[in-house]
Amino acid sequence: MQTEGPEKPLDIVKGLRGVVHAFYLDEKILGMMREEEAKVRAAGSITVDNQGFSQALEHQHVIAIIKDPRFRPPPEPTVELITSDGKVLGTEVFPFTAQQYLERKDVLWLSDAFVMFPDVKGKGGEQFVMPPVSFPELNPSNGCKDVISCSPAPTCDLMMRKYYEYPDDSRLASVLIAFNDTPEDPEWKPEKDDKKE
Repeated sequence: MQTEGPEKPLDIVKGLRGVVHAFYLDEKILGMMREEEAKVRAAGSITVDNQGFSQALEHQHVIAIIKDPRFRPPPEPTVELITSDGKVLGTEVFPFTAQQYLERKDVLWLSDAFVMFPDVKGKGGEQFVMPPVSFPELNPSNGCKDVISCSPAPTCDLMMRKYYEYPDDSRLASVLIAFNDTPEDPEWKPEKDDKKE
């Protein structure tokens, strides 16, 4: 992991709508954030497994972005409530995915942004899982492979901002984008997703 990384991916990220700051994270702050992330609990002592963050640490480069509300929504849910045997008890909902749950009788809306599935039964040991989320703007056409994104815990976000001397502004949020180097492939095309008609 390096503080410095290739310029092109950073320039692409800096140019996205809603990005206020974008920079590579160094080894020291990533180590501090790893320790802090291990302490995170949700309400009622449910553990939080930030799989996206854990996997980001295994990549060559990690870019942090500090973004305002104009930034696009994530392409997939960033948090799910999972049973100890891997069933989904609840999931994040976005305005563009809400329609698929509105007519269903087997969902319970906890908020406008999260639904629970009461028919799914847990056996104790449930945890919130924050999976790695795709970040399509970085890809082999611009020298990036194995690209994932994730949200750090709020305490990690604050720690990172203090470390880099950015103000703690509650209107802004952060996202981490991790990737490995690959030769640029101008012929690269995204794979078609059959599930999305």
